[in-house]
Amino acid sequence: MSPGPVGDLESTEAESRRAARERALELLYEAEAKGVGVDAILDGLPLPPDALAVELARGVDAHRARIDEALSRLVAPKWSLARLATVDRAILRMAGYELYEAADRSQALVINEAVLLARRFGTDDSPRFVNGVLSSLAAEARPGGAPPVAAPADDDVPSDSSSPVAEHDVDEVRPAPSSPVAEDGVDRAGSVEAVPASEDEPAERRASPLAEDEADGPG
Repeated sequence: MSPGPVGDLESTEAESRRAARERALELLYEAEAKGVGVDAILDGLPLPPDALAVELARGVDAHRARIDEALSRLVAPKWSLARLATVDRAILRMAGYELYEAADRSQALVINEAVLLARRFGTDDSPRFVNGVLSSLAAEARPGGAPPVAAPADDDVPSDSSSPVAEHDVDEVRPAPSSPVAEDGVDRAGSVEAVPASEDEPAERRASPLAEDEADGPG
């Protein structure tokens, strides 16, 4: 049975939200690579991005001190926030902003969307690492919130943003040392390769979140 108008609308809205988060990730990645604020990147665009993308990117900039303080504690002592891959760091910051400042968005939705971004743009270890850190952050940012449950398997990525994810011990996961993004935020190869989310995805790797038509490279 094909989905009806309501199902099509929900699917379209979920896809739009996911695209906005990917766009926000691009903006944050480019801003960090160039060493500038998000507004400087936005001012140079010919067309404004989706409103959600702008909110997420600007929200990270506005609340970065609080977000980074919490993330730094949660990845310590084995890791430092500054030494994480740029993409992983941007994903954590973006979800951290939503957990702290966007109370209308469910904890499960925020973490799940971050895990999906990590699965698409990060390394093999990124999804578990992001999931573990954000589950711990959610317990601080939203005490008394609904506990997370099992994460979607790699071959069962949901078509919407409603599936919650599992809590993992942060100490048991590792950011891959072979991350395609250099620790200083500069993509030496000119792109960030994506790890396919499942066997159903095309074999070709997705292009870097650093949009080629909006950046000449790191500043």
